[in-house]
Amino acid sequence: MTEDQMTECLKGIREHYLREICAMQRETRPGTLRAQKGKLVEEIAKMLVRAAWENLGRPSQTLEFGKGKHDIPLNEEYLGRISPDELLNSIRENRAQYVYKLGCDVQCYLHGSFALAVECKSYTEVAMLKRVLIDATLLKKKYPNIECVLLQLESQLGGDYKYGRYPPRGSPSAHTVMSHFDVDLTIITLLKGERRVDKPIHKKGKEYFKDLTLDSLRSAVGELEIVLRRCGHRFQQEIFIASESK
Repeated sequence: MTEDQMTECLKGIREHYLREICAMQRETRPGTLRAQKGKLVEEIAKMLVRAAWENLGRPSQTLEFGKGKHDIPLNEEYLGRISPDELLNSIRENRAQYVYKLGCDVQCYLHGSFALAVECKSYTEVAMLKRVLIDATLLKKKYPNIECVLLQLESQLGGDYKYGRYPPRGSPSAHTVMSHFDVDLTIITLLKGERRVDKPIHKKGKEYFKDLTLDSLRSAVGELEIVLRRCGHRFQQEIFIASESK
C-alpha cells in the first residue's frame, strides 16, 4: 500500500467515525448508544487490521474475520481438587458437556488459522481490563499462539494510555492487574484524553467532541503491523513444524 493509499484509507475510517458519532447525537436510549458505540469500535478494528495487513504487503484474501464461539475445555488440574468422589465421577462420565463457549469481538484468521483476538471497547477501566485478561487467558488455553489486542476509543485506565503513546508506560493499577495473567496484551487507544463520565463523546457540543486524528490512526496501524508480524512469524513456524513431522 502506498502512502497516498494509506492516507485515503485512514481518511475513510475517520469519516466513518465522524458520521457515526453525529448519528449518535440524536439517540437518547442508553442501551442503544452502548450498542452503537460497540459496533463502531468493531468496525474500526476490522478496517485498521485490514489496513495493517495490506500495508505489510500481504494478500487481502488471506485475512478473514470470524464471529463464532470457541469451546474452552475443562482444566485437567481442576479435577484433582474436586470432592466428593460422586461429583468427580459425574464430571468424568459427562466430560463432553464440560466446555465454556467463548468468543471475542473481532476474530482475525490468517491463512485460515485463528491468529488475532481483538477486544473492542468504547472505553476501559481497570475492572473491565481484568475481564478482558480473563477472556484472553481462556482463549489462549485453546489457542496458545494467538495474539491479543484491546482496542479502545477512550481510556479510563489512568497513566499515559490517554495520550495514545506507543508503547505506553501504562498505569500502576493496570500493570498490577496484568502482572497476574500470562497474557501479552497490546492496548491501543484511539482518542486522546482520559474518559470523562460527565462528557460523553456522543453528546452534541464542542466540549464533548473528540476527534479521531489521522496521526492516531497511523499509530494504531503501526502497532497492529507489529502484532501481525508476530502472527505471521508463528504461522511460518507452524508450517515448518507440520512439514518436519510428516
